[in-house]
Amino acid sequence: MKTVSAAEMREIDRLTSQRFNVSSITLMENAGAAVARFVLSDHTAAKCIGVVCGKGNNGGDGFVAARKLIEAGHEVRVLLLSDPGELRGDAAIVFQRLVDRIKSLKHVRPLPFIARQPDDLKPSESADVFAADLMVDAILGTGFRPPLNPLYAAAIQRINESSKTVVAVDISSGANADSMHPQVGDEPAGNEVRSASPVVRAHAVVTFTAPRPAHLFGGLTKGPIVISDIGSPEAAVVSQLGIELSTPADFASLLEPRASDSNKGNYGHVLVIGGSLGKAGAAAMAGFAALRAGAGLSTVATPKSVLPTVAGFHPELMTEALSETPDGTIARQNDAAAFASLLKRKTLAIGPGISRNPVTSEFVRATLQQLEKDSTAVVDADALNAFEGRAEMLNGRGRTLIITPHPGEMSRLTGLTIPQIQKDRLEVARKFAREHELIVVLKGHRTLIATPDGTVWVNPSGNPGMATGGTGDVLTGMVAGLVAQHPQNATEATALAVYLHGLAGDIARDSVGESSLVATDLITFLPQAFARARNEQAKEFRLQGS
Repeated sequence: MKTVSAAEMREIDRLTSQRFNVSSITLMENAGAAVARFVLSDHTAAKCIGVVCGKGNNGGDGFVAARKLIEAGHEVRVLLLSDPGELRGDAAIVFQRLVDRIKSLKHVRPLPFIARQPDDLKPSESADVFAADLMVDAILGTGFRPPLNPLYAAAIQRINESSKTVVAVDISSGANADSMHPQVGDEPAGNEVRSASPVVRAHAVVTFTAPRPAHLFGGLTKGPIVISDIGSPEAAVVSQLGIELSTPADFASLLEPRASDSNKGNYGHVLVIGGSLGKAGAAAMAGFAALRAGAGLSTVATPKSVLPTVAGFHPELMTEALSETPDGTIARQNDAAAFASLLKRKTLAIGPGISRNPVTSEFVRATLQQLEKDSTAVVDADALNAFEGRAEMLNGRGRTLIITPHPGEMSRLTGLTIPQIQKDRLEVARKFAREHELIVVLKGHRTLIATPDGTVWVNPSGNPGMATGGTGDVLTGMVAGLVAQHPQNATEATALAVYLHGLAGDIARDSVGESSLVATDLITFLPQAFARARNEQAKEFRLQGS
């Protein structure tokens, strides 16, 4: 799903109406209906709802939502931050529809309250609206640019002081839709950049057609962000940002049922090279995760003394013994021809549990250098650390190379500090992917998948319970397993692996809780993650805020 700027969203709306003949008022009606639908489905206990509307199109969406909620039987109190005579276009039309609907009801309902200046928002004037069970923020949309006028600023302050659950229409009012930094809160934290204007602190956001950068990176809410299809055709959604949000719809072709005459040779052979004394489980988890992700075969090559532990992890795993150092780590191989044969026609995953032994690091560098043209390798963990100070040796030209660093490993590869990386994660990942002609999976909240052409996929799944040892090893195996099945679609296969990894973590969290989640739970719940992704047909996509 494309991520678009505020200006691109305006152009999408224009094209939808002018080229594809979907009227702007239809878009507004659909947007308001989506907001009402969310309130009715997710906040069933809210009987009285306050809707605060600006005079622009965001307010128009709010008028429609209010009308739909009234028709659903709710008590709705609407506050218009403008003289009604200042309303224009579609907003004026749907405002009149709201007023007419209220007047048509036999039982008494209040007409919209009007606030023309900040003093009109004193508690004695607007107490009924701000005392509702739930507030809908329909003041400003994603086209807003500072500064706020005093009336809107006062209304945002009243909403934030109300302590009520708040659903924002399109975006939290006052936020910069194009910002890639957290901007909601009272004080800056660390490297976060806050908005200069007050911003509504929302508990949920319902936006439309496509996300803007702030929906992904702006810290707008800790609750759900709903992206609703309101009628713009896919051909109208054009963006130059090069940012894709991973959704099940993006991976439909990779999730199709297998052919009835399939055999294991159709789905690739993953070779995991890793493990060391005391870290056998990392390689074993990666190898089994590749199988759970659908690979036809999985072999784990590991130090000879470690092999029995790996072999006992799961009977489906095949194993190969490698020469080892006195410390129980992988050494340079004595039989070069046999090792070269082991690498042939396999998707390599190297690094889980491999250690930072200097001899082993030399082995890692030599192994990647000897890979054949058109080969595929996933590099993780201490295999990445083997390139500290030698990042120029990591290059995907003529082959598919995927690296999966966490911020510490990325710091060692780039020479940047972790705070520098975290402050500008997207551009750091994008720059490294372009310069080294490879795919970067920069792990963390909203894991990023950056590609050589500059496109960055943003992953919405996952949770803090996955901050436990071994989850990265599982991801390495899953990436290798899916790329082995779809070698011609390595970018999409990698993004799908990251999405399913996080989704399996979300399902595991719901079963065992965040605190008790362990890495093997992701493997256990991966089949459910596949099933959920395949069955996702909704016209709305939800991601969790941050």
